[in-house]
Amino acid sequence: KANSGHGAGEQSRPSVVRSSYASSVSSARGMGGGAGSGGSAYGFVSSASMGGGPGFGGGYGFGGGPGFGGPASLPISAVTVNQSLLAPLNLEIDPNIQVIRSQEKEQIKTLNNRFASFIDKVRFLEQQNKMLETKWNLLQEQGGGAGGARSNIEPMFEAYIANLRRQLDSLGQDKIRLEADLQNMQGLVEDFKNKYEDEINKRTECENDFVLIKKDVDEAYMNKIELEAKLESLTDEINFLRQLYEAELHELQNQVKDTSVIVEMDNSRNLDLDSIVAEVRAQYEDIANRSRAEAETWYKSKVALGTPGQKLLPEKPGDDLRATKTEISDLTRMIQRLQAEIEALKGQRANLENQIAEAEERGELAVKDAKARIADLEAALQKAKQDMAKQVREYQDLMNLKLALDIEIATYRKLLEGEESAILCHQLALSGRSGGSEAEGLCWYSEGCQFKSLLLPMEILLCWTLNLHLLLGCCTMAGPALRPQGYAITSQIPNTRNRTR
Repeated sequence: KANSGHGAGEQSRPSVVRSSYASSVSSARGMGGGAGSGGSAYGFVSSASMGGGPGFGGGYGFGGGPGFGGPASLPISAVTVNQSLLAPLNLEIDPNIQVIRSQEKEQIKTLNNRFASFIDKVRFLEQQNKMLETKWNLLQEQGGGAGGARSNIEPMFEAYIANLRRQLDSLGQDKIRLEADLQNMQGLVEDFKNKYEDEINKRTECENDFVLIKKDVDEAYMNKIELEAKLESLTDEINFLRQLYEAELHELQNQVKDTSVIVEMDNSRNLDLDSIVAEVRAQYEDIANRSRAEAETWYKSKVALGTPGQKLLPEKPGDDLRATKTEISDLTRMIQRLQAEIEALKGQRANLENQIAEAEERGELAVKDAKARIADLEAALQKAKQDMAKQVREYQDLMNLKLALDIEIATYRKLLEGEESAILCHQLALSGRSGGSEAEGLCWYSEGCQFKSLLLPMEILLCWTLNLHLLLGCCTMAGPALRPQGYAITSQIPNTRNRTR
C-alpha cells in the first residue's frame, strides 16, 4: 500500500475497477512516478500502469518526480483481534445479490470506460490548448503591424457593440410598449367577451319572447281569419238582401207601368176641373195602395216559401242594419263564450293529462312491486323445490337403507330356519336308527342331513356372499321399481338351495 492520501483512499475499491482502470489509463505518461497513486497490488493501479516513465512529476508533467505519493514505507504494527467480529452474524442474504453484483460490475465497467474517454479528451484538449498558446505567443511576437491592425479593429468592434446595445434598448422599449398594448388588448377582449355573453343572453330572452309573441300572433291571426269569414258571409247575405229588394222594387215598378188607366171625358162645355182632378187623384191613390198591398203580400209569401220558419224581414233598411249589427254582436258574444269554454276544456284536458300521467306512474310502480314480489315468490318456490328435492333424495336414501336392512334381516331369518331344519333332520336321523321300517325309509334323508350338517358352514358362507352381491346390485344398479323384485329373488334363493340339496 502507498502511504499517500490518495493511495489510502483508493485501496478499498474492487479489483475489477483496478484492472479496468489500469488497462484503460496505463501509458508511458502515468499520473505519478515511483509508487505514485498506486505503487502496489492493493493501490489504485499497479506501478507499471500508472507509475513508470516520466509521469506528471517528471519530464513535462504537472508535478514533481515522485508523483502524488512518496516511496512506500510501511512500519510493522501489532496485530489485534476483535472478538466481537468472530461471533456468528445473522445475515439476511438477498436472493438477488448475484444479479445486483453483476449489474454493479457492468455499471462500474461502463463508468470506467467513460472515465477513460474523459481522460483521453482532457489530454487532447490540453494538447490543443498548448498548440493555441504557442500560436498566440507567435502572434504576440510579430511586429507592430499587428498592433496597428488591432487598434483599427477595436473601434469597429466597439461601434458594432454600441449599435447592438442601441438595438437591444430599442427592442426592450418595444417589448415594454407591446406588453402594455397586450394588456390593453386583453382588457378589451375581456370586455368584448362579457358584452358578447350579455348579447347572447339578451338574444336568448328575445327568442323566448318572440316565441310567446308568435303564439299570440298566431292566435290573433286565426281569430282574424274566423272574423273575416264571418264578415264575408254577412256581406254576402247583405248583398243578397239588397239584390232582393232591388228586384222587388223593379217588379213593382213594372207592375205600375203596365197598369192601364181609362179616363172618361165628358165633352160638355161645363167642366168641373176640381172634381175631375180629385177623382183622378183618388183613383191613383187607390191603385197605389192596392199595388203596395199586393207587393207586400207577394214578398211575404215568397219569403215564407223560400225559408220556412224564418221570421219576416223588416220593412225598412235601417231596421235591417240594426238587425245585422245585433246579430254580429250576438255572434261576437257567442265566440267569446266558446273561447272561454275552449280554455276551460283545455284546462280540464291538462288536468286529465296530469292525472293520467300520475296514474301511469302509480301503475308502473305497482307493476314493479308486483314483479319484485313475483321474483321473490319464484325464488322462494325454487328454494322450496330444492328443499323438497333434497328431502326426497334423503327419503330415497332412507328407503334404500331400510330395504337393505330388510334384505339382511330376511337373509338372517333364512339362515336361522336352515339351522333349525338341519337340527330337526339330525334328530329325525337319530330317531330313525331306533325304528324299523321307518328307519329304512328315512335312511337317504338322514344321510343327506348328515352331509348337510357337514357342509353347513360352507353353505352359510356362500349364501351370505350371494346375498351381499345381490344387495349391492339392487342398491346401485337397479331402480326403485326393481328393488322389490330383487328382494323377492333373494328371499327365494334359500328355498331353491334346499330343494336342490
